[in-house]
Amino acid sequence: MKPFFGAITWLLIVGCCVFCHAQGNSTSSKKIVIMAGKPSHPPRMHEFNAGVQLLADCLKDVPGIEVRFLLNGWPEDDTVLSSADAIVFYMDGGKRHEIVQEEGRRKGLLEKWLAKGVGIGCMHYGVEVVPEDAGPEFKRWIGGHYEHMFSCNPIWEPEFTSFPAHPITHGVKPFKINDEWYFNMRFHSDISGNEPADLQDLRFTPILVATPSVDVRDGPYVYPKGPYPHIEANKSRAEAMMWCVERADGGRGFGFTGGHFHDNWGNEDFRKVVLNAIVWLAKVDIPVDGIASSVTQDQLDANLDPK
Repeated sequence: MKPFFGAITWLLIVGCCVFCHAQGNSTSSKKIVIMAGKPSHPPRMHEFNAGVQLLADCLKDVPGIEVRFLLNGWPEDDTVLSSADAIVFYMDGGKRHEIVQEEGRRKGLLEKWLAKGVGIGCMHYGVEVVPEDAGPEFKRWIGGHYEHMFSCNPIWEPEFTSFPAHPITHGVKPFKINDEWYFNMRFHSDISGNEPADLQDLRFTPILVATPSVDVRDGPYVYPKGPYPHIEANKSRAEAMMWCVERADGGRGFGFTGGHFHDNWGNEDFRKVVLNAIVWLAKVDIPVDGIASSVTQDQLDANLDPK
């Protein structure tokens, strides 16, 4: 009987070790939530719901992370957000921004979560807030925001030829692509945003920087069509269209002003720099060649909103 009980004891020990190892692996994964806004704009523009599903699919096999996407705005049960290590917002902004609804309740929740080091990213229209609604918060959270009539939103084709030495740029090759690239953001401490800066409560790094031509600065912008004299006055100045921050609370943030045209997710480098940024938010190491992914036309055509 002793050998029998010895074998049972050994199996129990091994079983407990396997269970604890599995539990440890599941809890060690960083949780990333990518939230889509409600449908807006004509077909293949502002395809937030299709976009977050495509990005989540590209990230599904990345080691060390667990990705969940949310459709059509803020969820009824927001406990899924309270356990996230990073949250990305891809949605309409301004007065309609999901973050500023419910008379400040959502903004208050984010303040609490971000104070614990949660990462936050905002993409395209999602970088715009009305200053009195959440301007100071966005400057602290992601380093800046789009401000109506201060920033501008032309559709143009910047050429990104060089990148800073940063995990978000791992594996990203020079590219150019036509999009509604916002620029002249209202950045923290009124910096121009085209150079790295160590500020009082965050470290700011521009990621995608290019110089608009005189014609781009003259407009037309998407709305209002411009030109704006203060935009024209900065001719020859390089502009940041993607940037990231490391906050004093230990958290990270990024802003990305592209993402208007859904089919741009088919461009490998456009897609890679965003995938890298999302993973970086959660403090997971980025491979030297960046986050690898491929996207087919069928994937680009999937999950589009009925518009």
